[in-house]
Amino acid sequence: MGNFLDDLFKKVFNTEAKQPVNFKENFTVKEGDFKEVEVWQNSEEAEKLFALVYKNYHFKRTNIQEHPQVHVFSSPYANGFAVSYEAPFDPKSFSLLFLALSRRILDLGYRQVSLDRKFEEINEQVRLTEKFYFKPPIQDISEGELISQLFGNIALEKISIDNQPSYIKLLATVYSDRLYHDADTFDNLMDRLFETL
Repeated sequence: MGNFLDDLFKKVFNTEAKQPVNFKENFTVKEGDFKEVEVWQNSEEAEKLFALVYKNYHFKRTNIQEHPQVHVFSSPYANGFAVSYEAPFDPKSFSLLFLALSRRILDLGYRQVSLDRKFEEINEQVRLTEKFYFKPPIQDISEGELISQLFGNIALEKISIDNQPSYIKLLATVYSDRLYHDADTFDNLMDRLFETL
């Protein structure tokens, strides 16, 4: 009799079904990490990695595949790129590239709206997404004046699978509202992000 009730209880309340991990939280980057990024951005290693990603982005646009692989996203309202975690990156330089890109976006006049991380279980793997979200600065405008959207809203993500780096993705989404000036081009955004400081 006990087995019948146990089986019924499990079926009704689904006590054995494992719920996949799905958790999101806001977090902050340590001040020391940003100081490390400032120093790293001026290093020869950073200069070479930024130049390599920028070169491979332009190669990919002409259908030439180089390593580390760069993927290009293009549509009328959203443009972006992703760079895969491959040699010559190591976990440290990949994280530093991610944080350095976030600092360069701020240097363009953007404001950081959020920084969060999301843990998801997908097909027996745990995917961690760390995401910065940036918007153009808030502006005081006169009546009838259009608002500058710079390059649109920018999302910057670093994805890891089972605690191993996978890729970094940047996506710029433009406003199509009549209240805004047209966004500057994505090519100009890439030039500004990857120019050596």
